[in-house]
Amino acid sequence: MNPHSEHPINIAIDGPAGAGKSTVARLVANALQYVYVDTGAMYRAVTAIALERGISPDDEEAIGRLAEELDIVLLPGDEGQRVLADGSDVTSKLRSLEVNRNVSRVAAYEAVRKKMADLQRRMALAKGVVMDGRDIGTNVLPDAELKIFLTATPRERALRRYREMGEQPGVTLEQLEREIAERDRMDRERELAPLLQAPDARFVDSTGRPIEQIVDEIVEWGRAASRTISAGEK
Repeated sequence: MNPHSEHPINIAIDGPAGAGKSTVARLVANALQYVYVDTGAMYRAVTAIALERGISPDDEEAIGRLAEELDIVLLPGDEGQRVLADGSDVTSKLRSLEVNRNVSRVAAYEAVRKKMADLQRRMALAKGVVMDGRDIGTNVLPDAELKIFLTATPRERALRRYREMGEQPGVTLEQLEREIAERDRMDRERELAPLLQAPDARFVDSTGRPIEQIVDEIVEWGRAASRTISAGEK
């Protein structure tokens, strides 16, 4: 958190898979000297550990118990946020093809969302947090002072994910685009905390835009929100 900011705020960045939320949120947090919280990594950690332990992603009861018992810790790292699950660094496992294919199902379970949302709200109590996910502005932090809905075309999001994963046997750009479209559908249609743009969120389309431009824009909005609060309290 910025020691020179008298009125730190919380910033919620929502959007679909592959929209660039994690990268944008991390850079915004760095610019404002806020704490970055990657909520998607938390759901991915639950998914990765479930797969590792042989728990079927379709077993809602077992997945719920796992989420309740799992100790998830987010730590800053030289190459981004590190994720520990029960003391083990699982960061390198979070972007695997199997996790990508199953995380939406796991994240839709009520027990999982409740546990993760409780952890996320506690992280934001002191303010000065940039948090990204699917339901931050609508469910986790509905009182966040700045809300962003960040998106891009399915094709561009698939291309980003393809580059992020590197060359993997049997993985094609077309396949990733289909999987992203299906994940969008699951995220929008789930009953609990679906992917929605909050009514007071700013819509940002990152298609074809430099990441630095988007970050600068959000940072300025964040500083303006902080100044507005400061002026109102004087």
